[in-house]
Amino acid sequence: MSIKQGRMSDRIHQILSALLLREVSDPRLRDVSVTEVALDPELVVATVYVIALGDPGRETEVMAAFKRANGFLRREVGKRIRLRRTPELHFYWDHTLEQADRINKIISSLDIPADPVDGADYEH
Repeated sequence: MSIKQGRMSDRIHQILSALLLREVSDPRLRDVSVTEVALDPELVVATVYVIALGDPGRETEVMAAFKRANGFLRREVGKRIRLRRTPELHFYWDHTLEQADRINKIISSLDIPADPVDGADYEH
């Protein structure tokens, strides 16, 4: 990732987070957080990962709300950044927290015997 890609991704992340917090009126987008923004090398497409805090079951309604609000969000991002073209915003549900939780549960359920102390129980 280039320096400009990284800077613009961070800036779009900040803008979208502020918009969701203060300016978006759709109740389906309440308590929604932007987890990551990735820009393509040409700065034409921004892939935005989102999650509803505390309620992973809202994925369908949240994604429908983003589809409806996409034009507004893109226009507002365009007003606040300096690029020739405002990137298209593609929203995706972020499943990494759910996957991490599942992995933690699996690790917690493992029965791992304790290590022998000072090699006393260790046989050659």
